[in-house]
Amino acid sequence: MSAFNVLRTSALSFVIVISTLSGVAHGAPHAVHDAYSEAIKDRPGTATEPFGLPTSTLADGPLRAKWLTVERSIAAEAEVIAGCAGDPGHCASQPALRFLEIVKMASSREGLARFGEINRAFNLAIRPVSDRAQYGVEDYWQSPLATLAAGAGDCEDYAIAKLVALRAAGVAAEDVRLLIIRETATGDDHAVVAARFEGQWRVLDNRTFIMLEDNGFDKYRPLFAIDAEGTKRFEQPMFANAAQVTQARPAEIAQHEVAAGPGTSETALSMDSSAFDEFCQTLAM
Repeated sequence: MSAFNVLRTSALSFVIVISTLSGVAHGAPHAVHDAYSEAIKDRPGTATEPFGLPTSTLADGPLRAKWLTVERSIAAEAEVIAGCAGDPGHCASQPALRFLEIVKMASSREGLARFGEINRAFNLAIRPVSDRAQYGVEDYWQSPLATLAAGAGDCEDYAIAKLVALRAAGVAAEDVRLLIIRETATGDDHAVVAARFEGQWRVLDNRTFIMLEDNGFDKYRPLFAIDAEGTKRFEQPMFANAAQVTQARPAEIAQHEVAAGPGTSETALSMDSSAFDEFCQTLAM
């Protein structure tokens, strides 16, 4: 197949992908996390999602709002990418050509090698920098071409670019997720991509070229997922919910009027589902 046909095919695939795409407090104490890990590991019938946890749809909230905004930018970029694929010689967008190059290389590989190529390419193409340093705000989600143009971004920007590129390279929608996870060691929230091959989910992280399996309960707790159906939250055992609330940072305690520590009231720990979603999404931003 000629280079022109490969690029054109990639662009058509990307447009189709865009049409489908359009239709997170400190960690709990180790004792609680160990119990959490055992509870999830033994849950039946949940292997279709990363980490074996079921998900439920988020109808609103800050996470969904951020995704809808970046989704519109992704759709607009699809037209630029398609134009560059159809006539690369007259393409005025170097980021679009770079994106197509990554997708072309990944499409030539199979299975885990396809995942690895996209993980490696974006990890090398983007320099890690915080949104505060880059844009002067706490959290800003970039679309793939904007990230490639800047050559810099934070973990969400890497993850968004990888999500779109994996789909453009032919990975099925049901086999790709953008995840917001919480790191056990630090309590920090982080964005990665999970991609499934032969029934096993692999985590694509901007900080490593190694794609870990999704069984690292000693490392991560999954909070939210974004896929072709929209934004979702991972269902958590009740004791995990309580641990997240009681481990809130001081500023967040004041903002949300949640008491932490031994004196935490039952009322504060019994937040309803929608309030808890809003609380966790705010922490993850």
